[in-house]
Amino acid sequence: MGLGVYPEVTLTEARALRAEYRKLLAQEIPEDPQDYRKQQQQEQETVHTNTFKAIFDQWTESRRNSITDDHLKRVSRLLEKYVFPALGNKPVHLIKSTDFIALLRPLEAQNKLETVKKAIHNINGVMNYAVNYGLIDNNPAHAIREVFKKPQRTHMATLEPDQLPELMSALNFANIKLQTRCLVEWQLHTMTRPSEACGARWDEIELEQKLWVIPAERMKGRKGKKKQHIVPLTEQTIALLEVMRPISGQREHIFPNDHDPKKPMNSQSVNMALKRMGFKGRLVAHGLRALASTTLNEQGFNPDVIEACLAHVGGDEVRKAYNRTTYLEQRIKVMAWWSDFIKQASQGNLSLSGARNLRIVK
Repeated sequence: MGLGVYPEVTLTEARALRAEYRKLLAQEIPEDPQDYRKQQQQEQETVHTNTFKAIFDQWTESRRNSITDDHLKRVSRLLEKYVFPALGNKPVHLIKSTDFIALLRPLEAQNKLETVKKAIHNINGVMNYAVNYGLIDNNPAHAIREVFKKPQRTHMATLEPDQLPELMSALNFANIKLQTRCLVEWQLHTMTRPSEACGARWDEIELEQKLWVIPAERMKGRKGKKKQHIVPLTEQTIALLEVMRPISGQREHIFPNDHDPKKPMNSQSVNMALKRMGFKGRLVAHGLRALASTTLNEQGFNPDVIEACLAHVGGDEVRKAYNRTTYLEQRIKVMAWWSDFIKQASQGNLSLSGARNLRIVK
């Protein structure tokens, strides 16, 4: 086998290579020194093609069946913005912890601590994948979160139960579109998440059974573990549907987008409406669920039934699935009580779905 061209390879270097290959022959590892050299070259090429971006692509592909496409897009946007420009083309075996720290320090200085936290979480996902795949011996990023400030936990902006009349009064006099107002009330009455509420479709409504059946693919959760959610419709939510029927009854979505009626309203629509109504910093769309939960728990309803109404995920999946089906009858009563409570809070004439002369709800 050739050892190189003189004078680029000196006589001394050639003799050293000869000694190395003879030693391999003596050990029979491998039997052919030429195969050994090719293997070494391939390993070097492989190492240098295993860039952070290449491993990221493999990592995301391995998770595609367990997390949502929207989540993958958010992760990609985050790393494309803050990590790939500096380290995307760098082989993972050459990346040190200080490389990641240097990238994230400016974000910390801007007090973007949640962004730092998310970036570190996903960086560790990529590097742990590289370790498990045998590309590197250890993950240099495994403890870098310890050198950054921790973001402070903030509670979701919501109202207390006795502040619900204020919300209903503001909603009645708000300078917002009728469709937006209906969406706010729909989300409030049904206790659903913003994306579930604005994405409601007419074909999901079973009016005779008084049910709204949200398919599994529209619910929160990991792929393969999502469950359909059944929302009992009350007198008030059916009234909201009748308000929307002349507006969108011929459309797919109950709350269609103004710019593209083939799409649903933006999931931020309720948040923007609440800000215009003067609740900025006091209430967010997701806080409507917290308001319902607080009210129902204070009234002493069964916590498992409340959790089923909210379609909370996590914990014991078997128990959650049981709750969503077996507790349907109990949830019908809870949802009816909640809608009546909203009517009472609106004093009978401030809610689109309300009526005068309401009885007191005990």
